[in-house]
Amino acid sequence: MDRADHDVRKTRREHGGPGCPIDHGHDGTWQVRGYQAARALLRSTDTVQAGLGIETVEKLPARVRRPVLYRDGLEHREHRRQTARYFTPRRVDEHYRDLTERVTQRHLDTLRTEGEAWLEDLTFGVAIDVACGVIGLTHSRPGIQRRLERFFPEKFGKPGFTSWHGLRWLFRQNTNWLRIYLADVRPAVRAHRERPADNLISHLLAEGCSTAEILGECLTYAAAGMVTTREFMCVAAWHLFTAETLRERYETGSEAERLAVIHEILRLEPAVARLRRRTTGALDVPGANGPVTVPAGALVDILVDEANTDPQAVGAAPTAIRPGRPATTGRYAAALSFGDGPHRCPGADLALMETNVFLGRLLALENVRMLTPPRLTFQDEIGGYAIRGLRVAVDRR
Repeated sequence: MDRADHDVRKTRREHGGPGCPIDHGHDGTWQVRGYQAARALLRSTDTVQAGLGIETVEKLPARVRRPVLYRDGLEHREHRRQTARYFTPRRVDEHYRDLTERVTQRHLDTLRTEGEAWLEDLTFGVAIDVACGVIGLTHSRPGIQRRLERFFPEKFGKPGFTSWHGLRWLFRQNTNWLRIYLADVRPAVRAHRERPADNLISHLLAEGCSTAEILGECLTYAAAGMVTTREFMCVAAWHLFTAETLRERYETGSEAERLAVIHEILRLEPAVARLRRRTTGALDVPGANGPVTVPAGALVDILVDEANTDPQAVGAAPTAIRPGRPATTGRYAAALSFGDGPHRCPGADLALMETNVFLGRLLALENVRMLTPPRLTFQDEIGGYAIRGLRVAVDRR
């Protein structure tokens, strides 16, 4: 194998099992590895969300509106239509780029003053500040990063009533919900009731949402806009710190060329590598030897990392970084890393811009370097990863 074609993934997962585009597991769950099969399932209107704690959400009283992540059908499409304006490429460039540049500079100024920092702290600080501006969480009490760290820990436990471990996690997460509600969401809701602004919270208030419903939406957007963006920025920086040729290509490239590098890293390192759906009707999806019928009521695991490295979809050397692949261009240059269909991540353009601004300014710092390689852990429920312990240093100013 040519060295340029070897597997460069930092977060490689070993799923095991056959490599068929779609197969039926012993536990009754269908597993999808092929790009075409995955895309067909994600785009189908005969599927609904599964996983991501949806079982808990379904227990909420019927009068409580579910966060957009857990809705499907007409109600979901209408919500996405109304909020799409907050995430268009034009709005991202005109409204959020300056914000991103300001908060990035502020966090990197701290790095230059102190000389060293944990990359996960820098990226989380940037991701929080940007997402809060988009959502409207702009009246928080001090300590939002710590509150969110506690709510989204590196490793999750399983809340429940049948063990001390479950009770502890139940108490912990309810306490964390309350802290974020009191310190972040309630002050923002009060402020935007008095003076509406052009942000998500003001939109939800105009829709008649309660404060509890707004809390659920804020935490949903926090998970997508803060946590996953943080992890991807960390893994992208890790790649650039450890691949001299790729780093040089990124540093000397135009903005379009830099974004092509970021897209390709994201294709290989999706921040959410497992998406779950439940079918509401029988579906025919592409298989190795023709269409495969997935029955109604089936639970489907879509393995995004494997679909993204399907050579029939992305071309030769699928686990190498080759920016500008002919098969993965434009909106889908990162393949299925942002999902697809009705639930495709609405903040894709924002996350890419944010990552590009942060990496560009970080690598422009004088003698910036990686002092320690990170520790890698996984969150099996979503196939996510956590990058911790990557220490960066610069020459002090």
